[in-house]
Amino acid sequence: MTTLVPFDNSYAKLPDRMHSASLPETPKSPELLAYNEALGAELGISSATPDADLMAVFSGKIVPKGSEPISQAYAGHQFGNFVPSLGDGRAVLLGEVIDQAGHRRDIQLKGSGRTAFSRGGDGKAWLGPVLREYVVSEAMHHMGIPTTRALGAALTGTTIVRAEGGVPGAVLTRVASSHIRVGTFQYFATRRDTEALRALLDYSVARHYPSSSTPLEFLKSVIERQAKLVAKWLGVGFIHGVMNTDNTSISGETIDYGPCAFMDTYHPATVYSSIDRRGRYAYMSQPDIIVWNIAQLASSLLLLESDQETAIEVYTNAVNKMPDLIARERTAVFAAKLGIVDPDDEDTALVEQLLQFMMNAQADFTNTFNGLSTGTPPIFLDDFEDGHAWNSNWQTRLETQSDPIALMQASNPQYIPRNHKIEEMIQRALVGDLDMFSKMGKVLETPFTVQNGAEEFALQPKPEEEIEATFCGT
Repeated sequence: MTTLVPFDNSYAKLPDRMHSASLPETPKSPELLAYNEALGAELGISSATPDADLMAVFSGKIVPKGSEPISQAYAGHQFGNFVPSLGDGRAVLLGEVIDQAGHRRDIQLKGSGRTAFSRGGDGKAWLGPVLREYVVSEAMHHMGIPTTRALGAALTGTTIVRAEGGVPGAVLTRVASSHIRVGTFQYFATRRDTEALRALLDYSVARHYPSSSTPLEFLKSVIERQAKLVAKWLGVGFIHGVMNTDNTSISGETIDYGPCAFMDTYHPATVYSSIDRRGRYAYMSQPDIIVWNIAQLASSLLLLESDQETAIEVYTNAVNKMPDLIARERTAVFAAKLGIVDPDDEDTALVEQLLQFMMNAQADFTNTFNGLSTGTPPIFLDDFEDGHAWNSNWQTRLETQSDPIALMQASNPQYIPRNHKIEEMIQRALVGDLDMFSKMGKVLETPFTVQNGAEEFALQPKPEEEIEATFCGT
């Protein structure tokens, strides 16, 4: 095999109880669907690698030289309920590479079969969720939002059974700064395994936050990154769908795209996930949930402190500051969408009033801000008594900014992975048509630029096209 993946593994060298050796299941008749050549080049994978070799690696058919395949142990709160033992039930970490910029990154197969953590599941993925994660994660990257990325997608040649019936099996190869989660810390904290907890902390600090010298500094660093991340989600109308602690990365990347979706009509209580029956992870619940999740990380780290009474107080203070930090980050994100740099309290009010108008008008989230990017106020402002006053205040504020239109155009994507287009893409792929998958991916590589021939990806769904629920695929 000529595939050259320059592995430089480190997590596999941590204590055995932190992971389990796992081999991907050999696929029946694999077929390569997509390969992210630009990302592969970043990782040091040769552009001359034959498709047959890429297919063999990204489907799990062959474990490449230098790989030390493992599945990672972790726990997690799932919809608020603690599960002490979860782990990679359908994922295998092939190993790590040092990319061309000097950053350490994981390469993981998702959907490659059973592991020691599968808990009775088949460990497999099907085509729909694989294509959704490929498109959405890459779109997030190109919108400037920290995220895991898609390196490859392959069919396995087998049919697996899901709620949708018999569906084609598939494997996603994804890349992450790491796959360490809040739930990874919880796994060892709940076992009172302070030795492993300390080893995990030291490893995480060295890999992600080398300037942090204490558990508290590490916690504060994670808080800062997660606050920025969730604010960016809100800015593009993204709803994760399963913000469990095991789906919260300590690196501050978006991870584990399941029943995720982008909002069409604006409403703060919007939920798409079919398994989020009580709206725990609704659009505007996400700031509160990330604070809750980080509080669980803080509780785990407390075990490493000798003076518990003092530590509880300072950790609590750190977590309690997070809502204000998220609010500031969110205001900055939305002010930029309105062409405003360095927002003040009046700008915060301007943002909130617009969002109230949008909710009452049932306006499309993405297209409303796109319209503003041209300097044109939305028509629905005419329907509100104070709509013209809002526009006047906004226009006056823009006069104080150096180049507000450029800022708005750089802050408001023209295109997002619309739910109805994702569904259309999946349905076409199920009959062997990958044209929509390819076209969508190409358009979303430059989401802030108006593109000829891409009009369908900017349109909100017709009533008959609306997607009310998205599914995890497990």
